[in-house]
Amino acid sequence: MVKIEAPLEKVLKQHKDSFCRVVTFNNRLDKILLMDFTANNKTLPPQTVNSTDSFSTYVNEQLQSAGALYGIGGYNELRTLYARSEVFDSTDEPRRLHLGIDIWGAAGTPVFTPMNGTVHSIAFNNRFGDYGATIILRHELHAVIFHTLYGHLSLASLAPLTSGQFISAGLQIATFGVPAENGYWPPHLHFQIITDMEGMLGDYPGVCKFSEKEKYLANCPDPDLILNMMQHV
Repeated sequence: MVKIEAPLEKVLKQHKDSFCRVVTFNNRLDKILLMDFTANNKTLPPQTVNSTDSFSTYVNEQLQSAGALYGIGGYNELRTLYARSEVFDSTDEPRRLHLGIDIWGAAGTPVFTPMNGTVHSIAFNNRFGDYGATIILRHELHAVIFHTLYGHLSLASLAPLTSGQFISAGLQIATFGVPAENGYWPPHLHFQIITDMEGMLGDYPGVCKFSEKEKYLANCPDPDLILNMMQHV
């Protein structure tokens, strides 16, 4: 059966060479490491994940050992590590399927907007395991409206922004937050594309139930359509 390409995927592919970098990365000079946070990764025991300090040490050691500027990955990845937080629990089925791409790196790493947009909403989602400081931008390309979500940021990133504010392509809008600001995770950026925000402000699920996979992946296409980084792992 041939997959019918959604309008957003089509327009993003048409513009793939025009997007600005979301993080500073030179594929000729910088190395990035593909990071696996599924149950297949036997080097990451639950006790390491459950401690933010131990988890951060693990990520840093992986990057240093590989000589990598960033770790990357996670779209459509079934991750057992979300058992560390009640945020992802529910009475019928826990949420474990990741809907964004994570870019792991140092706290304070600059984050840029890949294209012109406006501020849709901001929030400090401060539960353990949540997004922490979060920015959502609204974009339009060829009459196709969509959104980009930036999670696990520094609190200072939110201060200059107001709803409806225009943000030009390539502008630095944020930095990676420290654990106390980013939902108590090792420093990283969660980057996600969202077609329909479903009325939500400052938040949208970055992890879904496996039984709802088709719905959420249709609404949240592969972030690498904008990032253009996965080809370099």
